[in-house]
Order: sequence, then C-alpha cells, then structure tokens
Amino acid sequence: MVETVGHYLVGIDPGVKTGFATKKKGSKQLIRVKTTTIIQAIEWIKELLLNGCTVDLHIEDARKRTWFTGGREKAQGAGSIKRDCQIWEEWAKTQPGVTLHLIAPKNSMTKVKDGIFKKITGHEGRTSEHARDAAMLIFGRP
Repeated sequence: MVETVGHYLVGIDPGVKTGFATKKKGSKQLIRVKTTTIIQAIEWIKELLLNGCTVDLHIEDARKRTWFTGGREKAQGAGSIKRDCQIWEEWAKTQPGVTLHLIAPKNSMTKVKDGIFKKITGHEGRTSEHARDAAMLIFGRP
C-alpha cells in the first residue's frame, strides 16, 4: 500500500514480531496495522519518505520500563527488545523527514484485546497483540 503525500504517524512495537501501524496526521482512521520484521517496518517507512511524506515515528521504548517480572528467559528477551529500541533510535536520527518520539510503555495503552481494539479504533482488519500495541501508540494523537 502506497500512502499519498502528507504527514504520517507511525507506531512501532519493537521485537522479533514488530508491531507496525500508520495513520495520516489529523485522521482517526488507521491505514496499516500489521505484524512484521524490523527490516520490513523500516522499508515501509522508507517508502513513505521516498514518496515525499514526513513521519512522526512513535516507538514503545522498552528501555524506559522500570518494572520487570518473569525470570532469566524473559530478561534475555527484554534485552533483545531494548537493543531493537536502540537500533530504531539510531536509524530514525539519520532519516531526514522523521521526527522520533520514544514512548515509555506506561504511557501507552497496551495489551488491548481484539474486540475492544475494534470498538475503540473502528479498525476491522485482523490484528495481533503487537500490531494493536503499535496502533495504540498513535491512535488518538492529532
């Protein structure tokens, strides 16, 4: 899907399964709500930039999480996600046309169930938890 020229908000929920969501600034309608890879998500943002769009990139920043439960295995996964956040931050800072917003997990509505998500956003497509988390980073922002 190629979006038209304009200003877009992009939400990213980093991880092996990267949540990705877009909407045009000023609109309430979500355009793309997907689960993908970090590489594909970057390609989608580059596509927007190549089409003359500007992007407000909202990333859920796991480095700002101050609580943690779950043992060693979860800690390793959290470390990987923190590294993904670092990669996103470094990449975004080198991209003309991208304004970066690092969002603490506590400052976003996460883990919204599918039915509730559809009622809140009006988005009818199939979504994963990661995609919904990404969408909630941008939904309701002007």
